Amino acid sequence: MNAVFDSAAAPDKDWWRGAVIYQIYPRSFQDSNGDGIGDLKGITARLPHVASLGADAIWISPFFTSPMKDFGYDVSDYTDVDPMFGTIGDFDAVIAEAHRLGIKVMIDLVISHTSDQHAWFVESRSSRINAKSDWYVWSDPKPDGTPPNNWLSIFGGSAWAWDPTRMQYYLHNFLTSQPDLNMHNPHVQEAVLDAVRFWLKRGVDGFRLDTINFYFHDQHLRDNPALAPERRNASTAPAVNPYNFQDHLYDKNQPDNLEFLKRFRAVLDEFPAIAAVGEVGDSQYGLEIAGQYTSGGDKMQMCYAFEFLAPEPLTPTLVADTQKAFQEAAPEGWACWAFSNHDVVRHVSRWGATVADRAAFAKLMAAVLMTQRGSVCIYQGEELGLTEADIAFEDLQDPYGIQFWPEFKGRDGCRTPMVWDSLAKQSGFSAADKTWLPIPVEHSLNAVHVQEGHEDSVLEQYRRFLHFRRTLPALIKGEIAFHTVSETGLVYARSFAGETVLCAFNISAEPLDLPLPDGDWQALEGHGFAGTAEGGKIRLPAWSAWFARG
Repeated sequence: MNAVFDSAAAPDKDWWRGAVIYQIYPRSFQDSNGDGIGDLKGITARLPHVASLGADAIWISPFFTSPMKDFGYDVSDYTDVDPMFGTIGDFDAVIAEAHRLGIKVMIDLVISHTSDQHAWFVESRSSRINAKSDWYVWSDPKPDGTPPNNWLSIFGGSAWAWDPTRMQYYLHNFLTSQPDLNMHNPHVQEAVLDAVRFWLKRGVDGFRLDTINFYFHDQHLRDNPALAPERRNASTAPAVNPYNFQDHLYDKNQPDNLEFLKRFRAVLDEFPAIAAVGEVGDSQYGLEIAGQYTSGGDKMQMCYAFEFLAPEPLTPTLVADTQKAFQEAAPEGWACWAFSNHDVVRHVSRWGATVADRAAFAKLMAAVLMTQRGSVCIYQGEELGLTEADIAFEDLQDPYGIQFWPEFKGRDGCRTPMVWDSLAKQSGFSAADKTWLPIPVEHSLNAVHVQEGHEDSVLEQYRRFLHFRRTLPALIKGEIAFHTVSETGLVYARSFAGETVLCAFNISAEPLDLPLPDGDWQALEGHGFAGTAEGGKIRLPAWSAWFARG
């Protein structure tokens, strides 16, 4: 079925601004058929949980036809569902149930590269003269047979793979089985935009664009320069990966992308109230690129960079500097922030490994995230305070982790199945005897049914705070102004349409007093934190917060 749009309903084209988007990793959300792998019917069955949180939208990681070398991020058919996840009809049911519950649906679009099993690539590699011969990035070797330049793959080694049929190299910024599309070719652009229209006609409300800054390459294939050691950052790739040794001036981040994003946005604007958020994968220029891609109102509605997905601990200074840097880079743009996702160590472990009270830490991190200027992504299980799972080498599925083990264990630790009921088989995720990744005992002990109804649980605090946030437009769409940024104390104000909400945080395990900014502040309730204010001071217990309206 295709969605029928009711123009009389006057959809809110601005729904994405300040929205809370719940990320679903479909392999690990809910298994409906007992094969140990999550699927679309499972998502439909569990959407009431997302609705109970108060999320505005879901983002579903790829479910397209794929050989699953990179678990769906290697697409072999952009307009069909992989049988592992179900059918097109099952996806239509997800749309219908989400919309019934008032939830928007965004899907993950991977158009920087395809699978090497995609029909386009099969034809492209068959000869140098076929109709799709330049749909991918091909190049002759150097005279000595080595690759055309020094570009590196995020998954390790050269970004070039040799093809014996064409006697040429092809570019792959990720796995060798993920060849990069040649977006300089207008026919390629048309093909991917046709796929965009396909899903929009089925009723999706938007897209998350994977690796949005990788779409175009330098056509001169110039070498990337070396990056000084002090500028290396392990947010885009793990520290053990030589990818961090280069300044990626030519293999991505090309200005050609701006015109394509305008074409992409024009397609979105053919439909009512569609939004897109782009993932900017770059450690050096992420916020600058996000600013470019969200400027002018004719490209992306939102972008997110890796500042809050990096290994460095979240500090008041990091929060303030990141917000200010984004404002400078994108004065008319809008960010989308996440602390965790399917590619990084869960933030409760990444930042809170030495914290004694993990639950209190998780609650405070949620409040910091959900009061940022920008939209918000919550990754499945984050609302339970789940930690990073420790996966044994023999259980690893992620090729990234297998490549760099043991220094980098890959991404499986954040991708383990969702835990619903600790008393049920496989914690309620599946009836299978074995799930695609094992479920840690410590996760099962924090399952949804364990926390549900307990007011002091992380789950109920997420629900409480999301409801609290929804009642305050300043926390959703407001501007941000910082008052106190100390070693562990953070105070800022969010302002919108004549309303100001003051947000104060103690990011530490010790009690903290912070100066109360001048003004007539009325303390707010219903947020679940124990901070108070008196005598010109905000008094905050460990891992606590205080909120007031002025």
